[in-house]
Amino acid sequence: MPGKSPPARDRARDLLRSLARTLTGAELAEIAVYIVLSLAAALMGSLAALLLVPLVQPGAPLTIAGGMFEVHGSVEKQAAYFAAATVSVAVLRWLAARLAARLTSRYSMTRRQLVHARLIDAPLTSLADRTSAEIANVLTYNVEIITQAYSALLQLLVAGVTTVVSLVFALWLSPPLVLAVPLIAGFALVASRAFGREQSQVSRQYIADLTRLFWLSEDFPRRLRHVRSFEREDAEKHSFGTISARLGQGYRRQLELIASGKLMLELMAAVGIAVVLVLAYRWHSVDQSSLIAVCLLLGRLLPYLVSTRQNFQQLRSAAPASELWRKYMHLESARSFDASPRATVSRHALRIDRMRVRPPEAGLDLGDLALTPGELTLISGDSGIGKSSLVDVLAGMMRPEWFAARVGDQPVDFDEYRELVRHGAYVSQSVRPWQHSVRECLLWAAPDATDDMLWSALADVGLDKRLAKSADGLETALHSSSSRLSGGELQRLLLAQVILRQPFLALLDEATSALDAAAEMAVLAAIKSRLRQTILIVVSHRSGVAAMADQCVVIGNDLVTTVHGKSDVPPREASFGASNRSTS
Repeated sequence: MPGKSPPARDRARDLLRSLARTLTGAELAEIAVYIVLSLAAALMGSLAALLLVPLVQPGAPLTIAGGMFEVHGSVEKQAAYFAAATVSVAVLRWLAARLAARLTSRYSMTRRQLVHARLIDAPLTSLADRTSAEIANVLTYNVEIITQAYSALLQLLVAGVTTVVSLVFALWLSPPLVLAVPLIAGFALVASRAFGREQSQVSRQYIADLTRLFWLSEDFPRRLRHVRSFEREDAEKHSFGTISARLGQGYRRQLELIASGKLMLELMAAVGIAVVLVLAYRWHSVDQSSLIAVCLLLGRLLPYLVSTRQNFQQLRSAAPASELWRKYMHLESARSFDASPRATVSRHALRIDRMRVRPPEAGLDLGDLALTPGELTLISGDSGIGKSSLVDVLAGMMRPEWFAARVGDQPVDFDEYRELVRHGAYVSQSVRPWQHSVRECLLWAAPDATDDMLWSALADVGLDKRLAKSADGLETALHSSSSRLSGGELQRLLLAQVILRQPFLALLDEATSALDAAAEMAVLAAIKSRLRQTILIVVSHRSGVAAMADQCVVIGNDLVTTVHGKSDVPPREASFGASNRSTS
């Protein structure tokens, strides 16, 4: 039925396939080593259980396949054999645990790197309907859940190997006990399937609630000002409390399901042991020493019962998280060009003869637009009319419906255009620096820049004096309460990145909105002066920018786009921003 989620069994199978597909050859080889270590530990553990029999029942030999298994010597010698075997088990388990820790750590790191790389390379259009909260969840807690499932799978391998070895030894000691195998297998099947459907439903809701919690936690300091100004503190507390309560209930229910599974396993274990003992006593060919050995071997499996149940629960819990991770891993890549750095960048003028952009839904047409290095092009229009979509296309980050352009007399398609403008810089209104310090922020844009170059760029954007007064200078922390930069200063810092980048195409989408009109004009003039080989495109509503622009692209309310040169900008369009201060 459409929209119906697949059964829990299918989701678990898909999860296992997903885990297997993401493993490299080296990881599979290390998992094989892990299985060998686990097998060796299981064999030594079974041997230790057999060596314990003479200590529990002195002088009682074990009959195995018609032969005799008996350790001769004093009690001290027998105890030494038993201790040596037990120590070997401990060392082998320690080695296996260290290897599992390395495998799990690498798996977690790789899953994060893979999904982050996919997001970095994804087309902007494929992320249009994704919330930042969901993306944050995918990159953080969601990977933790998948990693826990991977760790659970490794532990299940140990439990499986130990169970097989212990049962083989038990059946070798007492072949009649093979009659108990179907009973044990049936118990294991029932225990693994119990509460599976509800566990899957609880886990799916837990992932959805956690994503909602990320949404409520986003950009908290700035959101708090908004909440307080509207006096909606109680409403926010109630909303957060509701989602927190659902998460708490989900977590509680998961633990309750684990406890119920544990109870079921323990009850089944009690019944199973009783059945084995009855079979042993009713079947006269089973001697006392063999019965003791079998009980010791099967007793080794009891600690694995609860952990195995919990591991199955973790696998089921990870199914929704794995589905979300795979959804982002299936994003196509927008990087169709060679990402290696180029020694030189072409600085020729571009002319866009014809271009059609969506969104907006009705489409936005643009034509006869000359993009000349050293000149400033202003894009203006009402909010939500398509300015940001147009800038995304000009930046080469979103593919238009139609595109025809030239470099001189040479026609270029969009892929060729995107390659030409690849050495670019794009700063939007809402982005904030995420680096730790001013130096780190600037070197992110220009890794080879010297301190003199950094200070020069800061001077161009009017931020040098502010930082010179700080005791930390270039090491000033961006998010410290004692040295926090204002919104306008952070925008200046991002514009200093543009100067250091020396791009062929620079796009400033409301990137000076936090500055006053005079400061905006001064900073843009400095950028234009410093970047004489750069095509500069600015989105702004202020009339002063129109006055200094070499050409203006005006998007009307009817989505008709007109391009005006510096000498023929109508006064109405030049003063567009005077009556419209909203941002795109």
